[in-house]
Amino acid sequence: MAIIKRRPRNSSLRFQSFLDSSDITTNTPERSLTVGLRKHGGRNAYGRITTRHKGGGAARKYRLIDFERAERDVPGKIVSVEYDPNRNVRIALVIYQNGAKRYILKPEGLSVGDTVMAAENADAKTGNAMPLKNVPLGFDVHNIEVVPGSGGKFARGAGAFAQLVTKDEQHATLKMPSGEIRMVPLDCWATIGVLSNADYKNIVWGKAGRTRHLGIRPTVRGMAMNPVDHPHGGGEGRSKSGSHPMTPWGKGCKGTKTRTRQNPLILKRRKSKKK
Repeated sequence: MAIIKRRPRNSSLRFQSFLDSSDITTNTPERSLTVGLRKHGGRNAYGRITTRHKGGGAARKYRLIDFERAERDVPGKIVSVEYDPNRNVRIALVIYQNGAKRYILKPEGLSVGDTVMAAENADAKTGNAMPLKNVPLGFDVHNIEVVPGSGGKFARGAGAFAQLVTKDEQHATLKMPSGEIRMVPLDCWATIGVLSNADYKNIVWGKAGRTRHLGIRPTVRGMAMNPVDHPHGGGEGRSKSGSHPMTPWGKGCKGTKTRTRQNPLILKRRKSKKK
């Protein structure tokens, strides 16, 4: 996956970059696997904003992804690689020998015509899904279940993967994409391989319009607000008043620990961000 820069015909194009889309084989999604998607603008069931800076964006259809790999012990063939506006990784349409059609997350190295299968004793090759107890040590996996039968929850973003480090009688130890080391039950399923589109993080959006199309609204600095709206607001000129960084609701941020419950399955927390 390559990063493309276009000819700077105007000032906004000068710094923008785009992902190469030559791997996409069709622009029309499978109709039976798409449903309407209603926007919520970051609001919960009570109409309150729980995630800020969301709203608007281009209209989308939601692609139904088979995170559970429900078609077991049946080989399937990759017939197309598609763009999904709801995620940053490519998706692949699989048609199984029994006639079922499913979308899966496309790992790196998988292309049209390849065969994939989800089975207890499937070959440990890219695109195949199996329980962690049957995955060889040191292999990279993605779309990992937390609870057996729940469907993949971990390592689902572009370029993501977790490494299988060790196994014991009941749990497999994984090194997650964040650097966190945690245990997962051996009966949880995972898919072999590293997810595609790893260069997504290197995109330079270049102008506000592109992020607005993604449904991302502008972010206003707390220092630019009034005291009634933010702890950082007010004052003559720009001033932090010597206070620590806070959220709009007065809770510490940028390193303040807020976690109270400890998960015994997490052996090592993710790496702290460099300041």
